[in-house]
Amino acid sequence: MTDAALPSSARNGSAFYRDPRLLRRALPAVSLAAVLIAIFLINDRAMSYRGLDLMLKYAVPIAFATIAQMFILTVNDLDLSTGAFVGLVACIAGIWLVDQPVLCILLLAACVAAYAAIGALIHVRRLPSIVVTLGMSFVWLGLAVILMPTPAGTVPQWLKDMMNWKSPLVPFPIIACALLALVVHVGLMESSYGAILRGAGGNATAIDRAGWSLLKIRMLMYALAGLFNVLAGLALIGLTTSPDAHIADRYTLLSIAGVILGGGEFVGGRVSPIGAVIGAVTLTLTGSFLIFMRISPDWQIGAQGAVLIVVLALRALIKLREAK
Repeated sequence: MTDAALPSSARNGSAFYRDPRLLRRALPAVSLAAVLIAIFLINDRAMSYRGLDLMLKYAVPIAFATIAQMFILTVNDLDLSTGAFVGLVACIAGIWLVDQPVLCILLLAACVAAYAAIGALIHVRRLPSIVVTLGMSFVWLGLAVILMPTPAGTVPQWLKDMMNWKSPLVPFPIIACALLALVVHVGLMESSYGAILRGAGGNATAIDRAGWSLLKIRMLMYALAGLFNVLAGLALIGLTTSPDAHIADRYTLLSIAGVILGGGEFVGGRVSPIGAVIGAVTLTLTGSFLIFMRISPDWQIGAQGAVLIVVLALRALIKLREAK
């Protein structure tokens, strides 16, 4: 059907029809709304304060890890060590955060510095980020297992209280995710230096010719990724109260899926902090709802993958419409 054959109301009254890019930008929110509507139709009790609080319980650490992955994708790299690194953070915090907090902070700062060094190595030697971070995933996991062969450790009460805070009116995970999305969006999408950081992934040659150091930019983005992965690990043990080397094994795939579900792309520095957080929340809802409905956790990965495939298919259709 041609454009002329469509009713004038469809051609003139629909902003999405006139500009498919609007639909592409709205797709993360649309996918979240679709999941929420499906949950509400199946079990309306899930939409209560308690229901949302239970289903979104683990949204905050996943959102932190997703934002960390987003920083890496911004410079056209991919981090396959996210889950192992978050597990190492959980072990370090579980061993030293209560008894020796200063030592714990220094060790976590060293981990962030190591992340920045990895970014420098990738840039200077022009190594594939997938290969380097995959290798580092074994390093992080090995260190975590050495530190904590079996689940153990303690979690400070203040961290448990913060992550389980019952905020008035709106569940705490929603507030925390909204603040996270807003802060990162302002810093990366609205600031002048944020444009430089994104430009390093979109047009590295132009940024280099403008006098900006691509090495420093990549190191900064990796350091930010390390910092947010540290926050993810701390948030996670605050919820589980049981540090473990394998506590975040799935976070690598979840973080990548969250960024892509939120509108990010593997090339070009095209990312969206708000979309990434929405993607993380959508994946959390999809998995948590199955547990909430007492369905085997083995179905979580399949359900989350199905949501991602549907959204990617819709994005492909929208791109075809944009190309016309």
